Amino acid sequence: QLVESGGGLVQAGGSLRLSCAASGRTFDRYVMGWFRQAPGKERDFVAAISQRGSALRYADSVKGRFTISRDNAKNTVYLQMNSLKPEDTAIYYCAAGSKFTAEVPRGYDYWGQGTQVTVSS
Repeated sequence: QLVESGGGLVQAGGSLRLSCAASGRTFDRYVMGWFRQAPGKERDFVAAISQRGSALRYADSVKGRFTISRDNAKNTVYLQMNSLKPEDTAIYYCAAGSKFTAEVPRGYDYWGQGTQVTVSS
């Protein structure tokens, strides 16, 4: 089970940190990813982190502004979001999978319920 938290309303230029807590004992076996979905749009890849955190991937739209990290001792993955823009407004989902190179939803096996991020201009 994956549970996201940390979403909310923030002004453009502000920051938020999302967290995703996982239950179970196998968290460190999974690649963890973040996706987002804006109203009327597809669910898009945001970032991914390998099982031990040694490799990271980002969508071009968030490079230099967002940072993904994980704490395997706490079964938690984070998404630090800085310099937020109105176009970052979406529901953000964390996901667990086995392929680090996957950047589409079907590449992930488990999903959280999502947390809303709204960036006002």
